[in-house]
Amino acid sequence: MPVNPFPLGKLPPDFLANLLARAPLTDPRVLVGPGTGLDCAVIDLGERYLVFKSDPITFATDEIGWYAVQVNANDIATTGGEPRWMLATLLLPEGKADAALVEGIFEQLSRACGELGISLVGGHTEVTHGLDRPVISAALVGEVERGKLVRPGGARPGDRLLLTKGVPVEAVALLAREFTARLSAVLSSAELAEARSYLFDPGISVVRDARVAVQAGRVTAMHDPTEGGLASALWELAEAGRAGLAVNPAAVPVPDLARRICNELKIDPLASIASGALLLAVEAEDSTRICRALIGEGIPCAEIGWVQGGPPEVRSLPGGGLLPRPARDEIARLFEGQM
Repeated sequence: MPVNPFPLGKLPPDFLANLLARAPLTDPRVLVGPGTGLDCAVIDLGERYLVFKSDPITFATDEIGWYAVQVNANDIATTGGEPRWMLATLLLPEGKADAALVEGIFEQLSRACGELGISLVGGHTEVTHGLDRPVISAALVGEVERGKLVRPGGARPGDRLLLTKGVPVEAVALLAREFTARLSAVLSSAELAEARSYLFDPGISVVRDARVAVQAGRVTAMHDPTEGGLASALWELAEAGRAGLAVNPAAVPVPDLARRICNELKIDPLASIASGALLLAVEAEDSTRICRALIGEGIPCAEIGWVQGGPPEVRSLPGGGLLPRPARDEIARLFEGQM
């Protein structure tokens, strides 16, 4: 056994950054390669860019096909692109996989792809030794017109920071589905059902959020808060843009039901997996217009801070202290049974 094994979740940011810095990049058509806060690769094909994304689903067991499509499509959307083609690798637990399980996951993939106009073009499926739950990893390719690419490092001093929906949408859905017995002691059956349905309402997709925003005004950067939640996403946005961020945590929308679940399970809503919210940097003059456009489409939106000069860090308002950067996602500890 390793002397110092990594904990559950993403690799430590500094360790990962050092690895990615050594990745070979020999093709000059690579516009965006690997790096901290760079969730998609972008390749220049002339009139259009191809956008590549790969992400697994490891925490969830319920609706994992749906999750896989949404989280990958979200990152494509943060570039201003449209998700087009998906490959999915499905690894199934030995002794637990049957036709009903596989057909159910395939139906989830097919339904989610169909709703977003994505073609499911291939992949791989197998029963794998050593797993106790299904694991799915997807690769998604999208495209964006030349001149319409939103780069992850595009945020500039003076830009305003917007957040759609609130946090942590995905964590609420996951926790309600994976820790039902524990939460049923403090939530009514109706509240538990509502929390489970966060997967679909308000939903973990930000594809429509991104489309509305880029059509309404000048968006300089977008980020999908996944593992580590909004706090990690803010740090990644700062590092990608090499700029400081000033954020007011009190301005971050946290629905009452989400806050109650987080309080019960003793997790920080700002540091829990948060797909469903879209973090945007927008030009100051367009902030109000973009907010109104999103709200007009039924997508809640709040201004939570701004981009400032200085080193790539996140300062918490009003005091100005550093916003803690999560070493790992809050729900990872729950899955390890440490709380």
